[in-house]
Amino acid sequence: MGAAGAAPAMPGFATPRTRLRLTRRGRAVVTTLAALPIAVGVLVGALSSGGAEAGIDDGRPAVAFETVEVGAGDTLWGIAESIAPSADPREVIYEIMRLNGLQDAVVQPGQELVLPAIGG
Repeated sequence: MGAAGAAPAMPGFATPRTRLRLTRRGRAVVTTLAALPIAVGVLVGALSSGGAEAGIDDGRPAVAFETVEVGAGDTLWGIAESIAPSADPREVIYEIMRLNGLQDAVVQPGQELVLPAIGG
């Protein structure tokens, strides 16, 4: 027969589930752990964005600029010759195109161009 003192299995008997209850201290710990990644992300973002400067230091000295409005019939070649008669116009045209973000040497009347101040 069965072992003495063994409790018979009761069909349909289930252990009651207990609900998770957090104390005030437990809620503070859970909230802190949930907010920690957000706080770290904000801190990293704030520290990594400061001190950024746009610019290229290619060893050349700083250059002052002036502007000119393109007239009817003006070309970059003519403008380059007028601002730097002793320089190679191709180099001056390249610098004008670079300063103004031009893809080609075509300019339109009324267009404002930034010119490099050529010393000499």
